[in-house]
Amino acid sequence: MNRIDRLTAILIQLQSKKLITAQEIANRFDISLRTVYRDVRALEEAGVPIGAEAGKGYFIMDGYHLPPVMFSTEEANALVLGAKLIEGQTDLSIKQHFSEAMLKIKSVLKSGQKEELTRLEEQIRVNQSPSITDESFPNNFMATIQKALTRKQLLRFKYYSNYNGAMSEREVEPMGLVFYGNSWHLLAYCRMREAPRDFRVDRLVKLEVLPDSFEPRAPLSEFLNQLMHGTELDEVVIQVQRKIARYIVNQKFYQGFVSEEDKGDWLEMKFLVPSLDFFSRWLVSLGDAVRIISPNKLLLIMQERARELQANYSA
Repeated sequence: MNRIDRLTAILIQLQSKKLITAQEIANRFDISLRTVYRDVRALEEAGVPIGAEAGKGYFIMDGYHLPPVMFSTEEANALVLGAKLIEGQTDLSIKQHFSEAMLKIKSVLKSGQKEELTRLEEQIRVNQSPSITDESFPNNFMATIQKALTRKQLLRFKYYSNYNGAMSEREVEPMGLVFYGNSWHLLAYCRMREAPRDFRVDRLVKLEVLPDSFEPRAPLSEFLNQLMHGTELDEVVIQVQRKIARYIVNQKFYQGFVSEEDKGDWLEMKFLVPSLDFFSRWLVSLGDAVRIISPNKLLLIMQERARELQANYSA
């Protein structure tokens, strides 16, 4: 990248956040701090109103904006891919907002880029497991949750638990959104349980943002640790035949996979699971390619599964 392109990119970076440190700029362009200082000085000499807070970083004075940003073909193509992922893995509220954003992005593209983008959109698909539509769960709360996260506001909602089939009302301090197991999860401090909790977003009902604000109790990384250790999980150790283990590379992460150890023809895997009964039903799909090391309680459950299968198919 030549210096002119780098100066333009630094200017865009400065407008992307409230404060940008010299080290962030240096890391992004793989340049020295001395070069960063020279580049910032060059932008100032060109009339860009850059301010600085000692020990914190640089910022652009309020009121200054770049003209419409031009995208390279590669950047525009990356946005199409991102749009397809959003279409397949978010709810209606996010899809609507992103659709409007994409229209604005397309408005600044060159004619040739617009044609290429249209062709690319027709050639990319994101396949995912079909979900069951339930009118009880509107599935359009993601944008509202994002707003509550940025403004540190309390959320109130009713939550449906798959484990006991009951609905309960919760008031929570939202901490973050995490996507795993083909679902979005709201991580929050639950004031009713007085502990960190994980709520599937597609199981929320009548969600509302309360006017009350709060201060986060811990960084998200520490909160995740509290959530893991504060949840009642069973440790499971199994061995899976190596020739079969290759087929469950993705599946195992949905089951609470923690680690694995090479045992020759077998791989020994450790899991932390919320329900041994549910885990046992997944193990059934592995047939005789798995053996249970611990806990013994899981072995007894598997024996019951075997009796159920025998009764079902011998009838």
